[in-house]
Amino acid sequence: MGVNKRISKIVQDTIFTRDLYLREYSPVDDSTFPLSNPILDRFCSKILPEIGHKIETLYLKGTWTERVFHATNCPNLINLGLCDIQFEQLTMFLFCVRCYEKLIDGETLKKDIVIYMPHLYKFTFNICSIIYHRNQTNFPLNEHIQKTFQYFPNNEIITCIDHFQEKAYSQCHIYSYPYKWEVYNNITNNFRGGLFMSVTKVLLYDEHSFEYEVFLRISKSFPFMRELTINNRKAQNKKQFIKSNNDDQILPIIEYPNLQRLDVSDTHDDYVELFLFDTKIFLPNDLHICTHYQSLKTVTYYFTRYTTGSNCVKLAALYVDEMDRINEHIKNYFPDICIREAIDFELFK
Repeated sequence: MGVNKRISKIVQDTIFTRDLYLREYSPVDDSTFPLSNPILDRFCSKILPEIGHKIETLYLKGTWTERVFHATNCPNLINLGLCDIQFEQLTMFLFCVRCYEKLIDGETLKKDIVIYMPHLYKFTFNICSIIYHRNQTNFPLNEHIQKTFQYFPNNEIITCIDHFQEKAYSQCHIYSYPYKWEVYNNITNNFRGGLFMSVTKVLLYDEHSFEYEVFLRISKSFPFMRELTINNRKAQNKKQFIKSNNDDQILPIIEYPNLQRLDVSDTHDDYVELFLFDTKIFLPNDLHICTHYQSLKTVTYYFTRYTTGSNCVKLAALYVDEMDRINEHIKNYFPDICIREAIDFELFK
C-alpha cells in the first residue's frame, strides 16, 4: 500500500483519530516508546492537519507539545496527557477547545499540567475554550477566572470571558503576556487592549455591535496588523453620532498603516460603509477587500456615491460573490480595480 493510501486510511479511522497516543508499540516485550523524529515530522505535516478537529484524547511526550499544536488545532480536545516532562519551559496553543463541565482556567492548568512539571519556570500559553449552555442560570465572571491565576508562576496572565446568548455558548480566552503569536481570533467588545507587536492577523466577532472605540483600540493594539476579518451582523448604534462628530473634526483618525487584506463578507453593511467612506479611518493603498455584492450596492447607492477622501480609490482588488451580477455600473465605479470571485480571496493570500 502506498504512503498516500496509508495516510488516507488513517485519516478515515474514527477510533484512531478520536483517541490518539503518539507512541510506538513493540510487540516483542509489549512496551511503548516515543516516536522517532522523522516519523513525528511526517505525522505532523501529513496527518495531524487532517484529523485535528476529530481528536478528543491526546497523549504525547511533553517536549512535543509545541510541534504538535503548531501543526493543527484541536477544537474538540477533552483529555490531554503529557509524559517525560522534565523541561523548564513550555509553550502551548489551544484554540476553541470544547469543554463539558467547566472552562479552562488557572486551576485546570495547575491540576493537569503544572503539577507534573517540577522544573517548569516559564509557561507561555494561548488557550481559548468554549462550553455550550445547558440550562445554566449562572455563568462565571472574568474576575473569577482571573483569581484562579493568583498563584500562577507567570508574571502576567490576561483573561477574557464572553457569553453569547444567541448561539448559546461561553468562550474563555486566557494567555500569557506579552503575547507571542501572529494570530488573535474572536476579539469582542470586552477586549481591553494592550500592545501586540507579533500579531499580523486579527478576527473580530460579537453579538453586539462594534462602535468607533473598538476600531480605535484595535489600531493602537495591533500596529503590524496585515489582515482583518469582521464578523458582526449587528448594525452600529452610534452611527449618526460618529458621523456628526466626524463633520466637526472631533474624533481622532483611526490608522491601519500595514493593512493588506480586509474581510467584511460576513458582517452588517455598516462596517462595509465604515471602511470605505468614513474619513476618520485611514487605510493604505493596494488594499484587498472581500465583501458581498449586495452590501457594495447598498453603501454606494447603487454605485453612484462619490465622496472626496473615500477609501474606495485605495483598493487594489475587490472580491465579491454573485459574479454574474457584475455589470458596467460597478466596473465604472471601480475602474482601476481587479474584481474577482469571493472564493479567490483565500487562494490569493
